[in-house]
Amino acid sequence: MRALNDFIIEPKGDRYNNSVDVDGKSLITNTEIFSHQHVNREAVVIATPTSHNTEIQVGDTVIVHHNVFRRWHNIRGEEKNSKSYFEDNKYFVKEDQVFAYKRNNKWRCLKGYCFVKPIKSTDMFSEAKEKPLIGVVKYTDGSVEVGDLVGYTPWNEYEFVIDNQRLYRILSNDIAIIYEYQGDEEEYNPSWA
Repeated sequence: MRALNDFIIEPKGDRYNNSVDVDGKSLITNTEIFSHQHVNREAVVIATPTSHNTEIQVGDTVIVHHNVFRRWHNIRGEEKNSKSYFEDNKYFVKEDQVFAYKRNNKWRCLKGYCFVKPIKSTDMFSEAKEKPLIGVVKYTDGSVEVGDLVGYTPWNEYEFVIDNQRLYRILSNDIAIIYEYQGDEEEYNPSWA
């Protein structure tokens, strides 16, 4: 079965990534369904749209918007599935809800998106762990090169954890500058990622 304009996907693992393995035992880190930080964002493509060709193929792992697998409570307090839910752990997603895909163990971004890893702050007077609005490009759509040190506009970074790295999804058009390396830049990855 294929949809006209949507991908059909299923989550890779569970809907939520809210447990960690500690000494062989599972520790639940979050029990709330409304926390977007714990929603799974990786999925496997089951079917591609019939209305147009796409570079994403059946079997690819994709990074999707956090609301795809999310559950919520309606006005009566009843728990509901997202509007993307189809049946039996399958979901419809539009192409603009997919940001990157993985094939042959290599991540590729869709046109218009890049993933940037923040860098450590070197300001000894700041409590911030990372430099604001600056990072190293990890995955790109081709508009910039992997490894470029870039600056981006505020309020446009969205946090994702991909392959145990905390990255920001940035619109390619929101990358404002490509910096030259000064030599003291160090990538920042918190221990929880």
